[in-house]
Order: sequence, then C-alpha cells, then structure tokens
Amino acid sequence: MTKKYDFLIFIGRFQPAHNAHIEIIREALKLAGQVIILIGSSFQPRTHKNPFTAEEREKLIRSAFESDKYHCETDLIFRYVSDKLYNDQQWALEVQSHVQDVLEEFGDGLASEMKVGIIGHKKDNSTFYLDMFPQWGDPVEFPNVKDLHATSIRDYYFNEKWNDDDPLSPDVFTEMCKDYLNDGIFNFMTDWRKTETFEYLSGEYSFYENYKAAWKDSPYPPTFVTVDGIVIQSGHVLLVRRRAFPGKGLWAIPGGFLNQGESVEDAVIRELREETKLKVPPAVLKGSIEESKVFDHPHRSLRGRTITHAHLILLNPGPLPPVKGGDDADKARWFSLEEILTMESQLFEDHYSI
Repeated sequence: MTKKYDFLIFIGRFQPAHNAHIEIIREALKLAGQVIILIGSSFQPRTHKNPFTAEEREKLIRSAFESDKYHCETDLIFRYVSDKLYNDQQWALEVQSHVQDVLEEFGDGLASEMKVGIIGHKKDNSTFYLDMFPQWGDPVEFPNVKDLHATSIRDYYFNEKWNDDDPLSPDVFTEMCKDYLNDGIFNFMTDWRKTETFEYLSGEYSFYENYKAAWKDSPYPPTFVTVDGIVIQSGHVLLVRRRAFPGKGLWAIPGGFLNQGESVEDAVIRELREETKLKVPPAVLKGSIEESKVFDHPHRSLRGRTITHAHLILLNPGPLPPVKGGDDADKARWFSLEEILTMESQLFEDHYSI
C-alpha cells in the first residue's frame, strides 16, 4: 500500500526515549516508508539533563522495535545533531543537510520529488523548531501520552531522596516510571544506576538541587552574572579543567562570578589570573580585549538563569606563556584551534558555542 510520505522526520533529545516517543515513531512508520530520527544534543557532555550518549540513545530506540514487524535497520534512519544555542539558522542548516544526505542515500528518485514531512508533539516553546521547515509542509502533530515528560523521569531517576538505601522502601523510579518506558529501556536504565557515571551524575544532580534550594526564599528568581575570558594566542585557546561540581573534570573557558564593586572587565582579568596563573600583566590583558559579547540563553546553565559577559582577548603572536591551574581549576592548558573543534563533548555548559 502506498504511504502518504516517503520520509517522516522526528527530532528529539530522547533523554530517555519513553513510550510517547516510541508511539510517535510507530505512527510515523504507518505514514511513511522510512523515518529519519534526528537525535539532538548529540555531542554534549554527560549531565543529568543529557545523561546518555547519542549512540546509547539510538541503540535504546532500536531495541524498542526488535520484535516489531518493521525492519528496524532499514526503516529507522538515525543522524546526530549538535546544539547551536545562539544560531537557530545554523542548527536548521545542519538538520537540512542531514535530511538531504539521507534522501540522496536512501531515496528512490530525485530528492525534490520525494514526499517528506516532519512529525512531533508541540509541548511548549521548546518545540518551536517544528515550524522552522516549511518545505516539509505542516507538521504531523501527535498528542502527548498521559502527560509524559522525560524531565520528570530524569528527576525520579537521579534524585537521591527517591533512591533510599532502605531495602524496605519502594523504588520510586520503578514505581513511577516503569509503565512509561519500554522494557528494554527500563532495564538498561536500571542496570545503568550501578555505574560510576550514574553515581557522578546523581552527585551533580544533588549539587544543583542544593544550589537552587539556597535561593528558594529569594523574593525574586535570581539571575546570576558571570564573566568568561577567551584568550587566544598563536592559534591556541586557553582553557581550564574544572576542579569540582558543577562540571567536574570538564574543560571550560576561564571565568567566574562577578564580585560586588568590580566591572566586568576587571572581573575577567581577575578570574584569568586566579584560574590560570597567566603571567601576562593585567594592563596588557585589558588592552588586548578585542571585543565582548553577552551570552544569555535562558537554559545555558543548569544552575539557573545565568548571564555571562565573554571577552575575546587576542595576545600578540609568540611563544605560549606558561599556565597553571588555580582556584576553581585543577589544570590550565593551551589547546590548538583545531583541537577545540573536536571538543564539544568535553566542554562545560555552552562554552563550545561561545
């Protein structure tokens, strides 16, 4: 029987893939010959918001269709998409490029003659992207299943107050989430709780919860102001490795919170010297500031609303000055620009985008 679409596109983070996601894919398979599943946030470091790698997410989705009549290997086509927090059009270009590549590889005939659509659930402002691709027609909308959200599943999964060591206590993750997850995905997540990575992410989740609790009595939701210093010399960028939560072990742009009574320029120079021991006089650093820019994506930090003033500091070509980690950094190091381009999964928060 001829189907309405040759290809339907389904975009999501799938952290984790739950029954609503699986139902959308099943519906897409009824409507289209093949389904292109674009996994978002594919190259982010692991956090409690993005705990599973793109490869793990693809494997888990495929596992939900192992006993299905559909031929998972050929009917489900996966591609991985990176985040572009400050450039929606660049993100759209990456999506379009992936789809075009799939049409050329798997399509039968000219790409311009194929019937292509996009499917999804418009849950809130975060799904604005469903309307970014008019060339694929009106989105095929799918209703939410039992008001199910991956955020709630992750909260039950990582929150220590639900994971009591008392053997007589009910396992709240199992109690609350088992009915919303495919058996294979649920079993994977249950086993994954025994790993060191889960222990790390659970500890980081607790850090964030305690951090937010400290501000719960504030009369207004807090907005934090930070600074970052992108120092470039001779084709290299200076980074630090974070000593503690959040982002323990990840590389980051040197920076930190703005102190009372200091300008953002003074703050970035202070943070650079504290975290990298960079032996360049403060006056030279300040005079080498090429430009500054505000990065204020509402969800750029899991700590809460955090606005950073990033400063691009271009030092004259020459030997790279020695650096050493200090304060919040356990290590400082110069990276070539070529290396930086491969480090999206190793950089803290939105620092790769910056």
